[in-house]
Amino acid sequence: MSDPTGIDDVLAPSGRRRLFRVAAVLVALVAIGTGAVFGSQLGSDPTLVDSPLIGRPAPELTLPLLETPGELSLAELRGQVVVVNFWASWCVACREEHAALVGAADQFRDAGVVFVGIDYQDTVSGATGFLDELGRGGDNYRYVTDTGSRAALEFGLFGVPETFVIDRDGMIVSKITGATTLPLLAGALDAVLAGQRPGTRSGGPVQPAPGAPLVGGG
Repeated sequence: MSDPTGIDDVLAPSGRRRLFRVAAVLVALVAIGTGAVFGSQLGSDPTLVDSPLIGRPAPELTLPLLETPGELSLAELRGQVVVVNFWASWCVACREEHAALVGAADQFRDAGVVFVGIDYQDTVSGATGFLDELGRGGDNYRYVTDTGSRAALEFGLFGVPETFVIDRDGMIVSKITGATTLPLLAGALDAVLAGQRPGTRSGGPVQPAPGAPLVGGG
C-alpha cells in the first residue's frame, strides 16, 4: 500500500540522497553569505570600536580655570564643536600629543571648534610649567583643572591622555584613547563637522595615575 504523504519516498535511499544534496546546498549558501559579511569589513579600521559614551550627552560640568580666576561651563559651549582633552604634566604620552592638539586648535579655529584641556591629578605649578615649556593653544583653547577628579568620573576616564569630541548638540560623538596625532584628530573633527559620528579610536596606551605603568594601546 502506497504512502499518500510521501514520507516513504523521502526515507528511501534515493530520497535521502536528494535530502542530503539540498542540505549541502543550503550550508554552502550560508557559508557564502557569512563570508560576504566578514569580507565587507575587510579594509575597515580595526582600531575603531564602540563606546557606551558615543551618542550620549556630555556631562554638564563647571570647572575652575587653570591659570586665571573664574570657571568654564561645558554647557555654555553648546552650539560649538568641543574637543575635551584630559592631560597631566606627569603624563609622557601627553607630551607626545601636545603639538597635535595645539595644531588642531589653530587649524579648526575658523570652523568654530573650541578646545578644553582638563588637567588631571596634577599640581597647578606642574601644569603651568608644562605649558610654559611646550606652549599654549590660542584663544579657542581653554585650560581647566579637575578638582576632586569629578570630570574624570563623569567622562569615565581610564587614564591620560584621552580626548573626547562633542558635537554642536552637546552629544559625545568621538573618543580617542591614548596620544592623538594631528591627522587622527583632524579626521575626527572633519567627520563631526560633516554631521557624522566617528566613534572611538585607540591612539595608544594611557597612564591611569602619576607613577603608574602604561596600560592598553593598539
